[in-house]
Amino acid sequence: MNKEIIKEAASVEEAQALITAEFGVDADKITFETLQQPGKKVLGLFGGANAVVKGTLAVGSAAEAARMYLESVLTAMGVSDFTCTIKEENNQCVISLEGEDMGFIIGRRGETLDALQYLTGLVANRVDSAYYRVTLDIGNYREKREQALIGLARRLGGQTARTGRRHSLEPMNPYERRIIHTAVQDMEGVTSWSVGSEPNRHVIIGPTDDNPNKDKGGEGRRNRGSRGGRGRGGNGGERRERAPRREHEIVAPERPVREFISRSNPMPMADGGSLPTRTESEKEQSASLYGRIDL
Repeated sequence: MNKEIIKEAASVEEAQALITAEFGVDADKITFETLQQPGKKVLGLFGGANAVVKGTLAVGSAAEAARMYLESVLTAMGVSDFTCTIKEENNQCVISLEGEDMGFIIGRRGETLDALQYLTGLVANRVDSAYYRVTLDIGNYREKREQALIGLARRLGGQTARTGRRHSLEPMNPYERRIIHTAVQDMEGVTSWSVGSEPNRHVIIGPTDDNPNKDKGGEGRRNRGSRGGRGRGGNGGERRERAPRREHEIVAPERPVREFISRSNPMPMADGGSLPTRTESEKEQSASLYGRIDL
């Protein structure tokens, strides 16, 4: 099976470089054919044409294209001594790599390996229009990681079944989340679901609705402070009863009544007479709070 790519550029060399980059392989594995030579512009303004080059790559299958791309990338990364084994099945293949000092290709929790697998799958799917799945493995890392995830899911699922508490796992890719869901679905009283968005999407393992311990997970945390006499208040979890508040009676203070004192020297009148002496009225005598105001 041959795959062809046609590119147009200002020069033949630039067009060949574009074809090589799109194939993702070395240039010596591609057959180039110049369909049109570049033409110069008249007086630098009129006419002229770009170079048109066709590149042909002989590809036996999608798995072979994936292997060729993978070898070119590993060589560029400085890995020289390695072997590549391909195991093909229906519309998918597993590429196993063996070599020394290849742990850096796996990366933290397989992040580098997953990225390289994704790029290799893109190259393999260019060969044919049908979907082709590529799985990349180094030193049985996929199998070891799968067994570790299954053990983690069963251990946390057992704790959830007994206590009714939820457990939130670290972010994982869709393949690893599927492993967790598969391991939990056969356990009684336990279920799992995914929350969040990529790349922080993760799995939560929690109790099912028919789990008798479902409502006990929150009660244990709420009552934790009252165990062993260390609850709030230091009284063994028992709440002290507050004494009722005393109601204070508000009593108005008694104000003394100012004694009425008549004027001893009234002002003289115009005719030479004097004002009559004022006496205390009955109303003033009965006043108990403010007394009389003498004007």
